[in-house]
Amino acid sequence: MTAAFVAAGLGIIPGTAQAADPVPVAAGVAEAIAEASTSEGFHSPADRTIRTTLPAAAKGKSGAGAKTAAPQAAAPQTAGAAAAEQAALDAGANPTLAVDVSGTSYTAHGIELTTLITSADFALDVVIDWGDGKTDTVTAQGNAELHHSHTYDKSGEYQVKVTVTDTANAVQAVNGGAFLTPGADFTPHAPTRLLDTRNGTGAPVGKVQGQGSARVKVAGNASVPAGVTAVALNVTVTETVDSGHVTAWPGAGYDRPITSNLNYTAGHSVPNLVIVPVGEDGYVELFNGGWSSVDLIADVTGYFTRASDSGYTSMTPARFVDTREGTGTSKGMLASRSAFATRIGGLQGVPQNITAVALNVTVTEPQGPGHLTAYSGTGPVPTASNLNFVPGQTVANAVIVPVAPDGTIKIFNGAWSPTHVVVDVVGYYSKESKAAFLPFTPFRTLDTREEAYGWPGGRFRAREYITQGFTPENATASGVEAYVLNATVTETGGTGFLSVAPSPYALPAEGEPAAPAATRPGSSTLNWTAGTTVPNLVQASDGDHGVINFWNQGHEDADLVLDVFGVYQTK
Repeated sequence: MTAAFVAAGLGIIPGTAQAADPVPVAAGVAEAIAEASTSEGFHSPADRTIRTTLPAAAKGKSGAGAKTAAPQAAAPQTAGAAAAEQAALDAGANPTLAVDVSGTSYTAHGIELTTLITSADFALDVVIDWGDGKTDTVTAQGNAELHHSHTYDKSGEYQVKVTVTDTANAVQAVNGGAFLTPGADFTPHAPTRLLDTRNGTGAPVGKVQGQGSARVKVAGNASVPAGVTAVALNVTVTETVDSGHVTAWPGAGYDRPITSNLNYTAGHSVPNLVIVPVGEDGYVELFNGGWSSVDLIADVTGYFTRASDSGYTSMTPARFVDTREGTGTSKGMLASRSAFATRIGGLQGVPQNITAVALNVTVTEPQGPGHLTAYSGTGPVPTASNLNFVPGQTVANAVIVPVAPDGTIKIFNGAWSPTHVVVDVVGYYSKESKAAFLPFTPFRTLDTREEAYGWPGGRFRAREYITQGFTPENATASGVEAYVLNATVTETGGTGFLSVAPSPYALPAEGEPAAPAATRPGSSTLNWTAGTTVPNLVQASDGDHGVINFWNQGHEDADLVLDVFGVYQTK
């Protein structure tokens, strides 16, 4: 059986797969979301309250029939007169009126507002201005503690203002603060090289030592702005002489996570898409977890900021291109040093006017070594690459690529020999999409080699799938559009590929029968051969039931490792 035959989602033996024992990860996800989002917020204490008097006519309002004096032009007020007016206000019938306002968040776009009112026992009108053109109006009586929630449509900074009015005493108190959403929107970026240790791009020439790191300048580099919160990088390790792994993290001030982003073996060049928070100094670090030196390459394909831009919408993976079948382009291998254009916007449920698209690109049956580059349907071929291959290899990599105004992208074959190409769309970015990215400290949620992650034991069985429930039972993680995962398949016994798709069924309650078998997906996420360790970034929706299925589409058992890096969230 050849690698080409099983590559990129072509099923071989039809049949009904049986789910392995489901593994719940909801609690860890909820905790990670809460920790990541509560770092933002504001508190404006009561002593910052601004008190003003209302027009004298307000005191006379006692009902619908109350007379209102005709407005008159205000005479210029001297400093002494203003001080006298404030003194009179402070000595009024409600001299203690003040407002303490705190805003915190537990989601990417949501704010939880706590308002503490200090007041004499009078009826109060309270108006909350959320800063996005929307307001809430409530009433209170005397001292009060009020709690309100609000969800912003887009990422950004919003000026929140609480106004408390005591009409009977013609006095008003105002307080508030600036709220910065924890979630960030995406801005696509033409693939651009930020680091290449082989030629000194972004760092001195020279390999990264074993157990050493390379720092990558992101903010202020290649038109990436200051204030960037996370970045999408295509990281490639090459010139390897041993086995190891690479971990990306924000660097200075942050502990390096125990998770990995890509794994490598001797003599192989391995790419993987990485979405990683940017440190406060504007850098990210790439740690070489092996014991021997390697060269590292990093290409930026987009970045996240808290300025309103493109949100994310997930999809059930859909095949848009397969040169073996003539899907999305002409049938036949992509010739050497050539490119094809394919339309994404406006097809298979993807709307027009998208700004970028999340893909899984697979090369199969290559006739020689080389690389593929995905880029916008307009503009020149970038110097950056998305995946590398050798003759006969089937390899996949996640890609985020800008989309041209006409909805097209291009795929360039940088090899001197032809190859087949397969493209699956897993989601898209657009101005209308509302899901913002919320990164958190990565954590491992599954390793079939160990029982420490709640796994009941046993390998990732051939032609079967593992079911994981991601959405918590409580509402903390509500509004999750997709999860950003890193899937690694290792200890492989043969050739195969991994498929990831939302489950059509909810997890059964304790004591209930297992859910029916799910339909085998037709798309692929990563491909492997015997004895290899293969990682890939996965942006996966958990569907209508909060459950994701991970399929072993090979005919030999393997092991599966899953790390969670963040979420796209609408709330």
